[in-house]
Amino acid sequence: MTEHPELDSTELDSTEFDPIEFDPTDEPTAAEWSNPALSEWWQREFTDGADLEYTEQILPLILDELRGFPVILDVGTGEGQVARALTETGSRVIGIDPFPAQTAEASRRGGGPSYALAGAAAIPLADDSVDAVVACLVFEHIDDVDEAIAEVARVLRPGGRFLFLLNHPLLQTPGSGWIDDQILDPPEQYWRIGPYLIEQSTVEQVQRDVWVRFVHRPLSRYLNTLIAHGLSLAYMHEPAPPAEFLAQAPDFVDGATVPRLLALRLHKTGGIV
Repeated sequence: MTEHPELDSTELDSTEFDPIEFDPTDEPTAAEWSNPALSEWWQREFTDGADLEYTEQILPLILDELRGFPVILDVGTGEGQVARALTETGSRVIGIDPFPAQTAEASRRGGGPSYALAGAAAIPLADDSVDAVVACLVFEHIDDVDEAIAEVARVLRPGGRFLFLLNHPLLQTPGSGWIDDQILDPPEQYWRIGPYLIEQSTVEQVQRDVWVRFVHRPLSRYLNTLIAHGLSLAYMHEPAPPAEFLAQAPDFVDGATVPRLLALRLHKTGGIV
């Protein structure tokens, strides 16, 4: 893998870049994205067409929402699949991620975006410097949610768009899932919802020796913070999982009625209220 290139203001035209660098933990744990094994799992299982939800739903949704914006920031870019897709539409895209295993792979794959090693709570861009921001399934892994949202609002130009994609905070609460209850008479099948109102951090084993840490927050926690930083909700979308994905889970008979994804379109309207 090649190292990610240094980024300066000359590469971004009208976007000023300040050299702020995020310092990831020196001793990564197995459930943190600074663990190379976790980054490699993500790159293998969810990129380059490997994941149906990305290819059939998430990437098309992002392109529909952000096509035509001149300068776009991709927060938590990972190995850059969202950034590359947006670059192909003609936008200038800056991807930031705090973990070298991700930005190095993003740079190796190329495709036109510029990348920087940086976290969402300290975005290395000037105030009012980008036309749109996208965060795709990122904030579930961020502890400093207030600081990160404040940073998104700071770098976004007035009237700019923030496309915020989350694992659905209600229906994907830890402990939620499809229940096939054969003890009841007659048997019942239903979607159980976990303790939604409790903010909590959980660790999920996704394959042998690979764990992912998630931070669950109720939707109101996100919305109230977004509104407080001058980001107003314009549209909310709860798409059904794509048919190709549901075909791989035939036991989940009512899967089309339970969204996995929540997409919020927000606009920057003003300062903190």
